[in-house]
Amino acid sequence: MSLHIQHGFPLLLGSVVARDVMSDVHLAGRIVTMRSYQAVLLLLAALAVFAFYYLGSGRENFSSTTRRMKESGAVHSVMPDLDLLPASSSELKLGEGKSKSLESRGVQDFHLLMMFTKVDRSPGLRDKFQLALRSMLRYGKLESTEVLNLHFVTDEPSKEIGKSVLRDLLQGASFKYKVIFHDVSTLTEKLFPIVEAMQKLFSAGTGTYYSDSIFFLSVALHQIMPKDISRIIQLDLDLKFQTNIRELFEEFDNFLQNSVIGIAHEMQPVYRHTFWQYRRENPNTKVGSPPPDGMPGFNSGVMLLNLEAMRQSSLYNQMLEPNAVRLLADKYHFKGHLGDQDFFSMIGMEHPELFYVLDCGWNRQLCTWWKDHGYADIFDLYYKCESHIKIIHGNCNTPIPEE
Repeated sequence: MSLHIQHGFPLLLGSVVARDVMSDVHLAGRIVTMRSYQAVLLLLAALAVFAFYYLGSGRENFSSTTRRMKESGAVHSVMPDLDLLPASSSELKLGEGKSKSLESRGVQDFHLLMMFTKVDRSPGLRDKFQLALRSMLRYGKLESTEVLNLHFVTDEPSKEIGKSVLRDLLQGASFKYKVIFHDVSTLTEKLFPIVEAMQKLFSAGTGTYYSDSIFFLSVALHQIMPKDISRIIQLDLDLKFQTNIRELFEEFDNFLQNSVIGIAHEMQPVYRHTFWQYRRENPNTKVGSPPPDGMPGFNSGVMLLNLEAMRQSSLYNQMLEPNAVRLLADKYHFKGHLGDQDFFSMIGMEHPELFYVLDCGWNRQLCTWWKDHGYADIFDLYYKCESHIKIIHGNCNTPIPEE
């Protein structure tokens, strides 16, 4: 329930109160003639208090005071309200008054996307989500005119779980943000015609499954997201931040002229194994070899997608054509099962200029599965990372260490 006060009401109240005050003053005069001088003083004191609260305060009330405090930054946390947006998205807003007050000064938006589906059937995903968001909020610092837009791709049950978790976690955020939920079915419908061909080559199982399209979201995100979103970071859930998320956005500034995607190397000999036939036919190739001189492929746990560059790159968009995908897969004898990661790794072998390689500290992967499956002798060549660790990635369900 909201309280609406018409503009003329305070003036009317002031005149009524003033009239009452004058009547009371006349009454006080009569009392002076009948009673002691002390009684008059008490009455006048009471009238002064009355006039202060009802005449001096003007239109100021609890609501206007709260609004003023919010706009000045004095009120930091506001309970979220859920507003529906067009089509399949919804937005969870906190601190709406503060965001609106920034419009005249110019707001810089940062965009972050995470997949958050089937959480009702996999409770462990909720734990990973909480760890990722809690660590991001712990270290996150943005300027007063910057807003972090958190995009989550969800199904309906997962969306409800996400809203519950976010209401708790985001109360302590030190920066401004918006939360946007995207319906997974709607996105899948848009993606399927674009990625159908590559699904047959880079999906788990046999055949093409309609639902598999969502695992290629990053590949075609530039064709789905609104044109006014020029950059976005896509993250896995199984991450733990150890630095300010804003620093990761600053990596976009290091992209080279033809770079469209920032992504770190895979830290296991996954693609040494996957490209085995090509490597046997081309013994001097760098394909599948470890860094720093080799081409070990990519890991999609942390991806910087320059959507505008992806839209403008004729080369990148040519790589999405079904015939181009088939030609490259045939050339490299490639058959994968890791979705967008496989696609990026394959085209990265052919066109490395499309990728800006993130330092391993931005995606320090913990999985050691391939060490125990035939590659123990060379495993550390891929796995070592001597950089400062900024994001820990607990891939293949590897536990992330406590502090």
